[in-house]
Amino acid sequence: MYYKHTDRKGFWLGFIDFFTAGLFFLLYMPFGGLQRELEEVTGRRLMPYWKAYLLGVPTLFIYTLVWMARVAEALGAKARELGLEGPHTSWRHMFWWNMLGCPCFGPMIATARFFKTLNAIEKRLNETASAEQTGRKS
Repeated sequence: MYYKHTDRKGFWLGFIDFFTAGLFFLLYMPFGGLQRELEEVTGRRLMPYWKAYLLGVPTLFIYTLVWMARVAEALGAKARELGLEGPHTSWRHMFWWNMLGCPCFGPMIATARFFKTLNAIEKRLNETASAEQTGRKS
């Protein structure tokens, strides 16, 4: 598959999401194709974000944060598997920047690294797919 959204600006996505209390990603995940891309990149089925969001409401969004941190860990593992240079997103980076870094743009910092890692993975997968297609045509 070719990934066309490899230039997402994670800081600004995190900024919008933070100030809309998660409602932005509630729409961006399914309609922006992010949920599908995350499943393809990580190679596993993920709980839909809307379910994680709803389960997060009674837990003050801790459940949603843990869901996102798990996805971040899977992305970090995929980046290491592809041999990409870090720093990569991780469970700790996503969770702690969101928990302790709220007063100082922590969620935006965590989301920026999340999308930087995702963008790097997708670019590498695009390069690999392009090279394979070129090899088949020769």
